[in-house]
Amino acid sequence: MSAAVTTDATIDAAIDILADRTVAVLTGAGISTDSGIPDYRGEGAPRRTPMSFSQFLGDERSRKRYWAGSHLGYSRFSAAEPNAGHFVLADLEVAGIVPGVITQNVDGLHTRAGSRRVVPLHGTMDRVLCLRCGQMFARDDIAAQIDELNPWLTQPDAVTIAPDGDAEVNDVDSFVIPDCSVCGGELKPDVVFFGEFVPPLRFEAARELVDGADALLVAGSSLAVNSGIRLVEQARRRRLPIVVVNRGETKGDARATLKLDAGTSETLGAMAAALIR
Repeated sequence: MSAAVTTDATIDAAIDILADRTVAVLTGAGISTDSGIPDYRGEGAPRRTPMSFSQFLGDERSRKRYWAGSHLGYSRFSAAEPNAGHFVLADLEVAGIVPGVITQNVDGLHTRAGSRRVVPLHGTMDRVLCLRCGQMFARDDIAAQIDELNPWLTQPDAVTIAPDGDAEVNDVDSFVIPDCSVCGGELKPDVVFFGEFVPPLRFEAARELVDGADALLVAGSSLAVNSGIRLVEQARRRRLPIVVVNRGETKGDARATLKLDAGTSETLGAMAAALIR
C-alpha cells in the first residue's frame, strides 16, 4: 500500500498500474462532494442513523419522517451538477479505457456527465417505486404531488435546518405521502435502504464489469458498505490491480495495489491526462 500523502510519484505509480488496461470504476460519495453533495461517511462528517427497510415498512410515522426529509433533500440532489471527476470518467469511457462505472451514489450525476454504462448499485433518487404493484414514477412528478398535498412546508417555522445543512419537518404527523396512482399502494424512492439487498440483476451487472476489466479503480468510497467491498474482493481474487483514491482510510486499503489519500476530481484529472493518448 502507498504512503498516506499523495505525491506526483504516487499518481505516476497509479498511471503505470492502469496504463494499457481496461479499468472498471467503482465510485462512492467522495466523487460527488465537489458537486455540493455531502459525504456522510467522510472524515468529520456527522454521525447518521439510516432508516432501515423494516422501519420504513413497519411504521407509518417512520415513513412520513423519511419522506419528509427525503423530499427536502431531493431539491439539493436535483440542483447538483456533475463535477470534473464525473466528466473525466465519461471521457475515459469514450476513450475505451473505462468500460463502465459502478456507483454507490444515488444522485445520477455520472449519467448526466455523459457516462453511458452506469450500474447504480443502490438505485437512483430520481425514480419512485410502488411497493405493491411495482409501477415506477418520475421523482419530479411525486415531488410536485408532495408540494400540493403539503403547502404548509413553505412556512418559515415548518422546517428546522441542522448545522450540517440537513433538514427536518417539525410537524411530521401532518405530512401527507401520496399513494400509488395505479393501485393505491405505498411509494418508496427507488434506492436501497439499510437492511435491503442490492437487486441480484443489478449486482450481477456490476460483477460483469469487474470480470471484463483488466484493473479496478475505486474513487471516493470508504467501502464501508458490503456491496462495494465484495466487488473489491472479486477483483483481488482475480489478481487484478486495484487502485483506491479516497480521503481517509477505506476497508479495501489492505487489498489495494496502491492507495492514494486524495480528492477524486484532481486525481482523476491528472491520471486521465496521461491515460488518454
